[in-house]
Amino acid sequence: MKIKEYLKDNLIFLDGGMGTLLQANGLRAGELPERWNKTYPEVITAIHKAYFDAGSNVVSTNTFGANSLKFSDDELEEIIKCAAQNAKKAKEQSVGAKEKWIALDIGPTGRMLKPYGDFDFEDAVKVFSKTVNLGVKYGVDLVFIETMNDSYETKAAVLAVKENCDLPVFVSNAYGEDGTLMTGANPKAMVAMLEGLGVDAIGVNCSFGPKKLAPVVEEYLKYSSIPVLLEPNAGLPKVVDGKTVYDVLPEEFSSDVSALIKNGVRIAGGCCGTTPDYIKALVEKTKGQAPVQIEKKNFSMVSSYTHAVEFDAKPILIGERINPTGKKKFKEALKANDIDYILKEGVSQQEKGVHILDVNVGLPEIDETKMLTTAVKELQAIIDLPLQIDTSNILAMEKALRVYNGKAMVNSVNGKKESMEAVFPLVKKYGGLVVCLTLDENGIPEKAEDRLNIAKKILAKANEYGIDKKDLIFDPLALTISADKNAGVETLKAVKLIKEKLGANTSLGVSNVSFGLPERDIINGNFFTLALYNGLSAGIVNPYSNEIMKAYHAFRAINGLDNNFEKYIKFTENLPRQTTVAVDTTTKTTDSGEYKSELQKAIIKGLKEQASAITKELLLTEKPLDIVQNEIIPALNIVGVGFENKTVYLPQLLMSAEASKSAFERIKESMSDGKTANKCAFVIATVKGDIHDIGKNIVKLLLENYGFNVCDLGRDVSPETVAEKTIELKAPIVGLSALMTTTVPAIEQTIKLLREKAPWCKIVVGGAVLNKEYADMIGADKYAKDAMETVRYAEEINNSL
Repeated sequence: MKIKEYLKDNLIFLDGGMGTLLQANGLRAGELPERWNKTYPEVITAIHKAYFDAGSNVVSTNTFGANSLKFSDDELEEIIKCAAQNAKKAKEQSVGAKEKWIALDIGPTGRMLKPYGDFDFEDAVKVFSKTVNLGVKYGVDLVFIETMNDSYETKAAVLAVKENCDLPVFVSNAYGEDGTLMTGANPKAMVAMLEGLGVDAIGVNCSFGPKKLAPVVEEYLKYSSIPVLLEPNAGLPKVVDGKTVYDVLPEEFSSDVSALIKNGVRIAGGCCGTTPDYIKALVEKTKGQAPVQIEKKNFSMVSSYTHAVEFDAKPILIGERINPTGKKKFKEALKANDIDYILKEGVSQQEKGVHILDVNVGLPEIDETKMLTTAVKELQAIIDLPLQIDTSNILAMEKALRVYNGKAMVNSVNGKKESMEAVFPLVKKYGGLVVCLTLDENGIPEKAEDRLNIAKKILAKANEYGIDKKDLIFDPLALTISADKNAGVETLKAVKLIKEKLGANTSLGVSNVSFGLPERDIINGNFFTLALYNGLSAGIVNPYSNEIMKAYHAFRAINGLDNNFEKYIKFTENLPRQTTVAVDTTTKTTDSGEYKSELQKAIIKGLKEQASAITKELLLTEKPLDIVQNEIIPALNIVGVGFENKTVYLPQLLMSAEASKSAFERIKESMSDGKTANKCAFVIATVKGDIHDIGKNIVKLLLENYGFNVCDLGRDVSPETVAEKTIELKAPIVGLSALMTTTVPAIEQTIKLLREKAPWCKIVVGGAVLNKEYADMIGADKYAKDAMETVRYAEEINNSL
């Protein structure tokens, strides 16, 4: 039986941990576990068989880190071939009577994707594709993408699977203590993106035990229309009699996971610290337990790399200003490839309170495909709002959807056959909430009823492509009343009909209604109010318009959508301090701002080019080190505190660091020695056997911006190399990182050697598999849970020298 068929009416049990069992069988510190598929196939086969015998339906091949970044093409093929053979042999030998399948296990590459790292998105797709193709070649039954802590890398892996095979794909992400991925995505955002990409099951693994992961799992169950999976750790590691053990035993583990299965989890297994005993206990605990029926959810959502925006009772504001229509300055910026102009416009609209940014760069004189993909990549690097990709160019639409980090809004499709046949396949592949214009080969109907009929036609065609109504939002088109006095009435009527007859969401480009009339904002604000009361879900609006924002905040206040009238009161408090300035054909409002200086704002918002330009101007009147101390460091501290308080996410922290780096480059140019590092040396490395250097690179970037002299030894670094460099530099601080359980012993070995060879240095450790208790046990001076905590600790050490 195919696994997707079996999944419809049955629970599926996965296997448990692999790394800890390999260590128990003699895997040495720094040794690559994937090579055991070749060198110790009997050990790998025995582990797989033990899981099958315990009741696992699915075992994952020992290929978590098997990719072309770590192995040559020939060795990679041999590893995956042997891994598949070992799993097949275990399946044949197993005495278990349950249905059995073999999953190709794919973990993260260990590289940070651009713009936060140096690894290109398409290169990540290629790396995953090689692994997928080999798994298919050697006969796996499905692909399991797991332990992903970045939404963008998750998308790259999913596309690699989808574009190279038709096997089922399960996807599991690893969440931190705050309930988000390392790069900021919350569960709702991941559900939106992964359902849009068409995967077969989604869920959570690693990080913590089942109790601590329960809130994240409940979010998945609330929003997901597809099966939810769970693979928790056996709690957290601790040391007992000199050995590493986990604090959740099989009985407690099985009880906790069983409770979540009763709440709707359909696929369950274990991660770090779990063994066949855990799976056996879970299978026995759930014996006779019927799976909870998976229900189709009707949440209309788009998402960014941090969060989802849901279209429900609360009206959604879509900022219209990234669009060249009627905007001379914007057109000139596009021709000049002035991306910074686009970024500032996006930041400004975000500050005005829009929920989504429309991105339209269509201009005959430029390469729209190139400009749109660049704009999408640059905007999502510094702004956490979902984007609406607005283009009639199908190639540009596809390229932009491909590089978008989340589930985009797509503007647009219409009732013409050629439009639907071009747009819907893209939405089916990449996901998206599609704006559906109620026009067809006959143009825009005059009457609301005819626009409703086109909406019905679009809905029927979307269903043929497997696109649900929740992923469509209908735009009945606001026509100018100066040309037809009844145009506004018919549009409002169409909004109401689509809402009532189809139960679908609607949007409008609000300002179109007033074209050709004086004092357009008066018309726009009143039309927006009437549209909202007729059921409008979202307005594409000018957020600088007081009349539009008055209508929005008043509607929310009157309809009980603004708790304690907080947003309404804040909006009205700002009104007296506002002045208006002309912006093209509309009105833009500005306020005094919340930043001490323009340079601090540029750094906080991650505007690299602007930070560089402002610094260049400041250097004409201020001393270089004064700018560092009075402008750059305070701005970094603001972002750092926000990160520590969970109001700023990792990508924002990194882009702020990049903006400050561009300011530092200007300062270096102005100084005779070209140096700005004025603090102590800091040696940093990912330990032997571990090629995952994302965390290390983040720490390095921040330390450099705080003035530390960082010596980055890279990844897979031997204890001897770390010690030698520490002695050479007489470095007072060493930072060590590891992601995998199998490489934690290498940290301990490195610490022991440093204590012997460089006893003066302080050692700070970090990584997903570590905690304070474990760090204390292996002799580290400090466990840092994130990059900013490392910076704070380094500051303490530097100040004590």
